[in-house]
This record gives sequence, structure tokens and C-alpha cells, in this order.
Amino acid sequence: MAQTEIPEDLHYSEQDEWARREGDRVTVGITDYAQQQLGDVVFVELPAVGTRLTRGAAFGVIESVKAVSDLYAPVSGEVIAVNAALVPRPELVNQDCYGEGWMLAVRTTGDAIAGLLDAAAYAEYVAGRE
Repeated sequence: MAQTEIPEDLHYSEQDEWARREGDRVTVGITDYAQQQLGDVVFVELPAVGTRLTRGAAFGVIESVKAVSDLYAPVSGEVIAVNAALVPRPELVNQDCYGEGWMLAVRTTGDAIAGLLDAAAYAEYVAGRE
């Protein structure tokens, strides 16, 4: 776990997705821990703009050389942007999961990140799984 990056300014789900809140917009991706566990990402399937997400429900699929896994929404809301760069370059998830490897942006209402883990709690959660 010493090599796992867990930025302090993000919030995390127990399904290994991160959320960055910017007003009523929340940007979502998978964590460094998740991309390390998956290995080389070769395909990402994301929902269309306009899709309504429900917190905890599957919203897409990520495929690596090791496994195929569902992606789970850390927040509820409407998809307002999808990272189209991941279609030709899914490896961006491995190279920069918190930057260029983001997956989608969601318009939320209320306190969208309530109930998500802060960096310290997520680090503890990850450490307990190893």
C-alpha cells in the first residue's frame, strides 16, 4: 500500500471510485489502488451524457488484461460529460487515474459526497484489504 496514491482533496467509495466535487459537478474515476489491482486497462465502457446514475449502482465496465469489472457510481445524478479520450486510449486510467484518466462528470444535488470516505478513511480501508 506504500505505493498507492490517495489524494487528500478527493472522496472515495468502498468500490474504489473517487469523486472530486466542484460546485454541483462531481468528477468521477477509479482509484490508484483499483487500477493497480486491475493491471493494464484495455477497454472502458461508459454511459452516455444524459444518463441518470444512482449511487452504488453499476454505470459502466472496465476491462484489463486480468479482469472485467463493473464501475459503480459514488454519487447520484445526471452524467454531463464523459471522457472520450478513454475510447482510443484506455491506458490513461493506468497512467493518470486522478487526472487525464477521469471517467465522467455528474451534475448532483444536495450533499453528493456525504457518506463517502475521506483520504485517511480510504487509506485505512485499503490497508485492511491487503
